[in-house]
Amino acid sequence: MTSINLIEGEKYVRTKLHDEYGGNRQSGIASCPGKNIILLFSSPIGKIHGYQDHWITSEYFQYTGEGQYGNMDLVRGNKAIREHISKNRELYLFEKQVDGRYLLLGKFKYESHQIINGKDTDNRERKVIVFKLKKLISN
Repeated sequence: MTSINLIEGEKYVRTKLHDEYGGNRQSGIASCPGKNIILLFSSPIGKIHGYQDHWITSEYFQYTGEGQYGNMDLVRGNKAIREHISKNRELYLFEKQVDGRYLLLGKFKYESHQIINGKDTDNRERKVIVFKLKKLISN
């Protein structure tokens, strides 16, 4: 598996991450072709789109799936998260900071997901996928 040279607890500029590793610059879930990695981005602004990202415990993080409008489905980035282990891909989770950079929270693995009721960007009722991600011990 291709490892990336990122340090947990360091801050990164998102555009530079994409320049180096690829992946969709617009989505919170960025699969990086040819790198066997998926970059996950969490931001406080996500709340206006119905996202509910937060630490559940010091070991588990709740990460909301992609999609701003209508029901979320297990396709594209959401499917990539669910299948990352079977596809031999690593998940790296970043959280946006007040200075605009992204703090690397660490490497995670998919534990489970559930579908809950929530609101979309237009404040309409919808089904929302929330992932339970387990933080892996850093070396």
